[in-house]
Amino acid sequence: MERGFGELQLGISSVAARRPQLLKLHSAPSFAAQWLVPRLGRLLTECEGLELRIAAGTDYTRFLADEFDADVVYGAPSSDFLGHASSQGMVMLPLGTEVVTPLCAPSLAKRIRDARDLFDQTLIESDNKRVRWPAWFAANGLPAPPPRGPRFDRSFISISAAADGLGVALESTMLAERELAAGRLVRPLQGICEDVVYTGHWLVFPSSRRYARSMVLFLDWLGKELGVDVDLAITREMPD
Repeated sequence: MERGFGELQLGISSVAARRPQLLKLHSAPSFAAQWLVPRLGRLLTECEGLELRIAAGTDYTRFLADEFDADVVYGAPSSDFLGHASSQGMVMLPLGTEVVTPLCAPSLAKRIRDARDLFDQTLIESDNKRVRWPAWFAANGLPAPPPRGPRFDRSFISISAAADGLGVALESTMLAERELAAGRLVRPLQGICEDVVYTGHWLVFPSSRRYARSMVLFLDWLGKELGVDVDLAITREMPD
């Protein structure tokens, strides 16, 4: 009887392991569009049994209901959010560092030899970016010129506009990696000027979800893609 019960339990576990594992993910829009979606094929191939649902938005998920399992947020979480996260037992995992640098279409690059050459260019503004043109010019010892280019509220729109030759965008190479790899965008001042390096995106999730199979699959894959030691990073970020 005990043996039969053990075999039954094993059979139930085996069926459960084959059942699709749903992960409900909220994400900052540009991270979802520029980094995550292009990798979905690889993610779903490498994480057999994972089913992913993605919603994009700029508001941080409060996890007050069961609508999401995790959230990719942009920018260092505010003190209010950090207090909420700590009190609710949440993990905040930094998703590596990003390089923020001027990006433009190849046709514009030949006119840009140093930082001062940007004064004569149309500079695309990303209104919600934490690192904007004044910070980049300050890092290079120059005052920023008055804003006069097109303004967008999403990085993926700024990246698209720059790739179409509408001006120079100050954006993350992490978010623009497809356009850079395809040659639609280039870094005209690479190795010439100082860039801004910072942690732009964080994965936030309730600590109670850490060992759910869907989360384990996603975290393992995410760590490999970003070159991040997820276990070490989680240990450092776990609330006391």
